[in-house]
Amino acid sequence: MGYPLFNGSLIDISLHKKTVVNTINQYSYCMAEKDETFKAALMESDVLLPDGVGITVASSFLNRQNIKKIAGADFHHYMLEKMNEQSGSCFYLGSSENTLSKIRERIKEEYPNIRVETYSPPYKPEFTEQDSNDMIAAVNNFQPDVLFIGMTAPKQEKWIHAHKALLNTKVIGSIGAVFDFYAGTIERPPSIWIRFGLEWLGRLVAEPKRMWKRYLYYGPAFVMLLVKNKTKQTFKSNP
Repeated sequence: MGYPLFNGSLIDISLHKKTVVNTINQYSYCMAEKDETFKAALMESDVLLPDGVGITVASSFLNRQNIKKIAGADFHHYMLEKMNEQSGSCFYLGSSENTLSKIRERIKEEYPNIRVETYSPPYKPEFTEQDSNDMIAAVNNFQPDVLFIGMTAPKQEKWIHAHKALLNTKVIGSIGAVFDFYAGTIERPPSIWIRFGLEWLGRLVAEPKRMWKRYLYYGPAFVMLLVKNKTKQTFKSNP
């Protein structure tokens, strides 16, 4: 696929140096093909999780490499367990104050050993320099072990890529919709859907207005890109 997909266990992720964890799915793959800044952000991830059955199928189809899907929600759960064991700290940057309030309440109940802080940035297509400075200051005043960012793709990945050097934290994870899943403001599809690789269908059924383009338009576009790349591979190997 041309992307450095993570093919290991979450336990392998280092907590001792600054580590940027991003995810890639069929939608972000298509978006990155026409957005060089976004593509650079994904390519330069320290860990790029294959978050979608489309990506695991693509890896097998193009690279003959079998990899396991690891969702942003899996990474989030793993880090919370880890931070609770270590009495660590987490910072949630993104989403609305309502969602962040529900996250704080749930963590207090489920992970009492974690110190948690949040910040809701302005809701706008692009941040001003002052917006970014305020966000960085909020994070650095708390100095979390883990910084979770939920501002949707490609906005979150591009923001991290531009500002990661200024953020005083060990692990930075872009997890998008996981903020809403964990807060309960959006329900994640049942585990049986996830187990059979149909989480995308569950999200489409639950939010057809918001998700139709991501799956019904970018799904076929993703397949076309794979076929195009496979054709290029075939011509290169059989000149």
